[in-house]
Amino acid sequence: MKRLFDFTAASLALVLLSPVLLIIALFVKATSPGPAFYRGKRAGRQGKIFKVYKFRTMVANADRLGGSCTSEGDARVTRSGYWLRKFKLDELPQLLNVFVGDMSLVGPRPEVQEYVQLFTPEERAILSVRPGITDWASLWDRDEAQALAGHADPERAYLELIRPEKIRLQLEYVRRRSFATDLAILFATLRILVLRRSAPSSVRTSVQSPVRTTGGPEAGKI
Repeated sequence: MKRLFDFTAASLALVLLSPVLLIIALFVKATSPGPAFYRGKRAGRQGKIFKVYKFRTMVANADRLGGSCTSEGDARVTRSGYWLRKFKLDELPQLLNVFVGDMSLVGPRPEVQEYVQLFTPEERAILSVRPGITDWASLWDRDEAQALAGHADPERAYLELIRPEKIRLQLEYVRRRSFATDLAILFATLRILVLRRSAPSSVRTSVQSPVRTTGGPEAGKI
């Protein structure tokens, strides 16, 4: 049922949002040299590597100019990319990943291989499900770039300050996942993105730690 829901929802969204996707792609091309889309390698279900789609928000070849984590004010982020990240529009192409089955609408955010290699045997349970566009950890860490702002070493700050709680919430999702939980997370995500509000208490209390409201999905990643 989850896969059927993902496929149907992604198909409808891609059709309805196709004019918006085209406009954003042209906007990216017109305001920054390079391709409209970024395709980054991520570890998916069972650790299978796939390419995640995003609108490009950084200069071309940004991954060769720095690490996979970015803090607020990172010089690699383009002017148009700043606004796309702010409103999470750069994540819309991941509907293609959901459509083809590499991702789900709800699930742990897909990580780069270097971070997956840090998983303990227990943490590898995260790889037992399809990665998703949003999850509890995404609601908790809504603006990773802002959270990393001011740190001289964003990579180290991510590993020490964000990753432990992110992993805990992802494991909690894997243990307690259900279709009802997915719907609650989707509605909470829409509430945040459209109304710019914090996650409702029903979602905050579904995990055993407060949801941080200073921070969207993978905002601080390339």
